[in-house]
Amino acid sequence: MDEIECVVIGAGVVGIAVARALAKAGREVLVLEAAEGIGTETSSRNSEVIHAGIYYPRASLMARFCVAGKRMLYEFCRSRGVAFRNCGKLIVATDEAEVARLEGIRTAAAANGVDDLRLLTAAEARALEPALACTAALLSPSTGIVDSHAYMLALQGEAEASGALFVFHAPVIGGSVTGEGVTLEVGGADPMGLRARVVINAAGLRAPEVARGIAGMPTQLIPTPYYAKGSYFVLAGHNPFGRLIYPVPVPGGLGVHLTIDLAGQARFGPDVEWVPAPEYGVDPARADSFYDAIRRYWPALPDGALQPGYAGVRPKIVPPAIAKQDFIIQGPAAHGVPGLINLFGIESPGLTAAIALAEAVRDLAGGRAAPTT
Repeated sequence: MDEIECVVIGAGVVGIAVARALAKAGREVLVLEAAEGIGTETSSRNSEVIHAGIYYPRASLMARFCVAGKRMLYEFCRSRGVAFRNCGKLIVATDEAEVARLEGIRTAAAANGVDDLRLLTAAEARALEPALACTAALLSPSTGIVDSHAYMLALQGEAEASGALFVFHAPVIGGSVTGEGVTLEVGGADPMGLRARVVINAAGLRAPEVARGIAGMPTQLIPTPYYAKGSYFVLAGHNPFGRLIYPVPVPGGLGVHLTIDLAGQARFGPDVEWVPAPEYGVDPARADSFYDAIRRYWPALPDGALQPGYAGVRPKIVPPAIAKQDFIIQGPAAHGVPGLINLFGIESPGLTAAIALAEAVRDLAGGRAAPTT
């Protein structure tokens, strides 16, 4: 049986960043990815937003890693030539009840270390975005957008330059805990067995399934997966906005917001649709509810202007009735399996947080204590 020091399961943005961090630290790293390439699921089916760290509970892992990861991501993009734009965003209230919630959002953001939010009157917001309709707004100047695929390619390139090896069409179909590490069964066209001293389960949507397939991993510590599908629609026609526009958050997500890509095209989403298993079709009929939501802050949205774009699925580990979840970084101290680190519930802001998350996993894989909320 082949032996290797470190195996990373999953080549989404977090798995790639972990491989990079481990390889740059001098570790021998193999990345196993079930799909044909990097970032084919959650990492490439999102809004490509660089989040500021506004909405997450104080001292949560999401808050800590988003705020730290945002700084790391901007610096990485600047120094590596990865396309991004620090465009800023407006969180808009469209009635008096939502205005009262803006101050709570600003207070919570400040507790996370995001102290640059500025409350704007309706007139001040319209001076920035003349097409906007609102009662008041919060300006987040540190929010941005990034070319997520270029970002992942840059991370992969640095991982490979430091010796990491990526293998695709290589699903992990099982494993077991042994006295010498974790043995993995790898499927695909060329099935094989591997023994690794360190295994990082960064399989995203499949992370609970992968953990459940490792004999010796306590099943009671594996969260139940839930799948929150979000559909996006693109704007056919001129985009009058230069910043991202977000409504006040709704349970399960951040509402139907307007984001822009690096070419300036506007896209709207995601909505929230709980599904029994990941699937990525976009039902054109869902645009009906989008029009109503968008016209609360952009009344001039033309009829027929929304075209089906794409869909993504968030790897939730809490049921729909629970609005908030946090990242789980679960190491041997939590589950008792030497060398195994599970990453559960790595949804948004995972793209923003990836480098900071990876450094924490690297430290944990070297024997340091896991971060706690």
